[in-house]
Amino acid sequence: MQLKSCLLLYVLLLILVASFHYQALAISPSAIVGNWRPIPNVNVVEVLEIARFAVSEYNKKDNVQLELVKVVKGETQLVEGTNYRVVIIANDAAGGNAPGNYEVVVWDMPWKHFRELSSFVKV
Repeated sequence: MQLKSCLLLYVLLLILVASFHYQALAISPSAIVGNWRPIPNVNVVEVLEIARFAVSEYNKKDNVQLELVKVVKGETQLVEGTNYRVVIIANDAAGGNAPGNYEVVVWDMPWKHFRELSSFVKV
């Protein structure tokens, strides 16, 4: 009888643990790999570094002179590393164009010392 009681208690404990696990997933689906989730504070150093990197890479690639003014909003996506999708305001340092809004996507894998500009689009 004692073995049956222990087995029943063990099964109930497993059900309870599984229940908490599934409730946690239901509460925070943004934690799932592949989902975009908002960046609560776009003024943190990491996000500003990503934005500066995007502007620098775009300048090299297109031979322009944009300067980062501000990060407006952003999202992250967990992949093999992290994708950052941020909207920035940038000025034309050469004075040819008025400030503009751009949506940039940067793929970052800091443990591999890898960062790549995926897209840079005026919005």
